[in-house]
Amino acid sequence: MTRLRRLAWRCLLPATLAIALAGCGRGITSDPNLESYVKDVTHRPGPPLDPVPTMQKFETFLYNDQGLRDPFSPPVDSSHGNTGPRPDPNRPKQPLEAFPLDSLVMNGTLGAGDRIVALVMSPDKVTHRVVPGNYLGQNDGKVIEVTPTKINITELVSDGAGGWIERPASISLPNQ
Repeated sequence: MTRLRRLAWRCLLPATLAIALAGCGRGITSDPNLESYVKDVTHRPGPPLDPVPTMQKFETFLYNDQGLRDPFSPPVDSSHGNTGPRPDPNRPKQPLEAFPLDSLVMNGTLGAGDRIVALVMSPDKVTHRVVPGNYLGQNDGKVIEVTPTKINITELVSDGAGGWIERPASISLPNQ
């Protein structure tokens, strides 16, 4: 049986190869209408191109910066000088000055009358005691007054012209 199979493969293989190659002939299956259509399409002129746009002329400007202030240096203003409030660079920072003011939460108070101590929780979940005179927040915020429901603070904020201004702020109990 193996001999018969070999003989079948020897006859079948050349026959299928001959049939496959017979379909590759050019003149046998070509369509004259198709060839004339392709020739017409390739000889047609292309569509016209759009006209080249005219370039817009820009007016040149000569920037004469000699003798003017450098725009990247702070302005020199004698009206601010050394007057007004300024942060103390030599004051040691307190633990609550490491956090933004809006991230501190007032949890409650201890004491009564003039001896009220506020309880403030920092973002690292540590509760701190705060009394007038303490500092908190990142803008040199000094605690001015502690009431049973609120902590009043005065912050020092740069005015953008080399000086400092005092800005009031407060932290209240969450339900207030």
